[in-house]
Amino acid sequence: MPVRRSASFIFIVFLVVPGILLNSCDKFKGDQTVPAYISIDSIYLTTNLSQGSSSAAIVDAWVYLDDDLIGAFQLPATVPVLARGRHNLKILPGIKVNGIAATRENYPFFAEIEQQVELTEGEITSLGVQKTSYIPTTVFDLVEDFEGVSIAFDTTPRSDVPLLLTEPGSPLTFEGNHSGMVQMDTTNEFFECVNEKDFLIPFAPVFMEMNFRTNNVFVVGVYLYGITTIQQVPIIYLNPTGDQWKKIYINLTNSLNVYPGMQKFRIFISAIQYESVAEALLLFDNIKVVTRKSE
Repeated sequence: MPVRRSASFIFIVFLVVPGILLNSCDKFKGDQTVPAYISIDSIYLTTNLSQGSSSAAIVDAWVYLDDDLIGAFQLPATVPVLARGRHNLKILPGIKVNGIAATRENYPFFAEIEQQVELTEGEITSLGVQKTSYIPTTVFDLVEDFEGVSIAFDTTPRSDVPLLLTEPGSPLTFEGNHSGMVQMDTTNEFFECVNEKDFLIPFAPVFMEMNFRTNNVFVVGVYLYGITTIQQVPIIYLNPTGDQWKKIYINLTNSLNVYPGMQKFRIFISAIQYESVAEALLLFDNIKVVTRKSE
């Protein structure tokens, strides 16, 4: 089984020429000089009802052949390998951690894709569109799609404006009937909301997933709760996206452990109206907090 690795080690090198494999031809010994090729168009996510939306941003494929790492490739990709005949292929779906291109990793909650491939020198084996799912050990602390009677987030007493829902059929809605919406102006210029349930800080990775659209900078972070203390920890500032929705995977793990003795946490989202923005509009959808079962 391939080991899930951080992308920090030479991933930028892999992406100098997207879709072209570097640093892999020495992995296969023998007299073969003409590579075979494996093409992958894209990878999509499938979910069940309890896991929420299948919206995903899988941008890379981490490719293993017979458990040897060939490399990480930006999708769509054509991967050259010095191998022939039948082999076991494994693909780990990759994301941009915190939305940053330089911090790409295989996502620890997506299942690997495994199949047998028959390789021929100089020929392309096309895999087309592939699918993945959440691994069975994934724990969903939070799944908020803004479609229920009540929602998991509420504004704090400091907030000048409420957290609203878009109207059914509104062009502002990402999917379904509603998305979360915040509107600010120069009079009502501060927003903050927090989810209403405490989550235990696990000995495991923790990520927050979210679709968002904004014309004003906002921050996502965590409140940490100890026996007698509370700490507010900003994690990431998200910039305006114009009229586009984006999907982000925010790594909460290090921030949850920055203060010793903390036991629980909650998610917060906050924003201050920028002077350059006449009317701020923040839109959210499909907020998830995921971790995995302790081994």
